[in-house]
Amino acid sequence: MNVLKKQYDWIQHTREELFQYCEKPTTEHYTYELDKFGRNSMRNLHVHVAECYQSWLGNFGLRKGLTLVTPDRVRNVKDMRRIFKEVDNLVYEFLEDFEGQWNLSITGPVPWQDEKEELTPLWLYTHAATHEFHHKGQIVSMGRQLGYIPDDTDLIEPGKIDG
Repeated sequence: MNVLKKQYDWIQHTREELFQYCEKPTTEHYTYELDKFGRNSMRNLHVHVAECYQSWLGNFGLRKGLTLVTPDRVRNVKDMRRIFKEVDNLVYEFLEDFEGQWNLSITGPVPWQDEKEELTPLWLYTHAATHEFHHKGQIVSMGRQLGYIPDDTDLIEPGKIDG
């Protein structure tokens, strides 16, 4: 069993829980920019999460030269689901390409610094996954501030885990 692929399956499941939660607010609330969150919206943070996977796994790790998703491409949760289908394909390609090479040194540029960075596939994957969970908490907090009480969006319940 590929443990990281299994872990990503679970991440997708928790993301689905978040998508279902994000379908409760109106489109106006999903895209509403809250001052307390640096003028970010639930949608913008969702886009930022997808962009992180594209940047680190796609562009840095796989050297794809992807055009990164921007908020103007996403009107609602349906659009966001479509973007994450592309992200899912990218993640599985990344995990397949680097299978058994988790400590391989990859050197490349990062936009905010002059010097190149040296990272491993395991670091890239771990960063993108933990980054998603960090922003998932913020998205849920934003929804709460807008009056939408969340169901449990934490890691899936043990009884629902297959394997």
